[in-house]
Amino acid sequence: MSKLTHLDEHGKARMVDVGAKPATAREAVASGHVTMAASTLRLIAEGGHKKGDVLSVARIAGIQAAKSCAHLIPLCHPLMLNAVDVDFRLDEENSRVLISARCSVAGPTGVEMEALTAVSVAALTLYDMCKAVDKDMVIAGISLKEKRGGRSGDYRRHAQE
Repeated sequence: MSKLTHLDEHGKARMVDVGAKPATAREAVASGHVTMAASTLRLIAEGGHKKGDVLSVARIAGIQAAKSCAHLIPLCHPLMLNAVDVDFRLDEENSRVLISARCSVAGPTGVEMEALTAVSVAALTLYDMCKAVDKDMVIAGISLKEKRGGRSGDYRRHAQE
């Protein structure tokens, strides 16, 4: 097992020094979903929610979250993101909204946390906007699907949904 990089030799938390690492192209994709009542999914699909366009608001929230990642996660480096894409797919068969986020950067450290944060906050925003009509919603399955670039190389999750 590899050594935890966010702990010093005395076990104290530290921010990893990435100053000497070369800037390389990096990309990460994360996903998750919000399961809800069929009537709630229909309300989102038809744009009939009284709070407005739920998916547009959740998309903006996810993008904003990726950009704010270093403010939310204590030892995360601030990154100059090249792009953040947050997308949704309505899964009527399982009564859920599938969320995916893709983040890219040219920098010395990866963008996995930004992609995961984008999905998480997009899911929380969906929940927040719809909780008045459906308190039984469940946020689940948030995970890293793939990443490219960096010293550790490429990664693709084996258990794809």
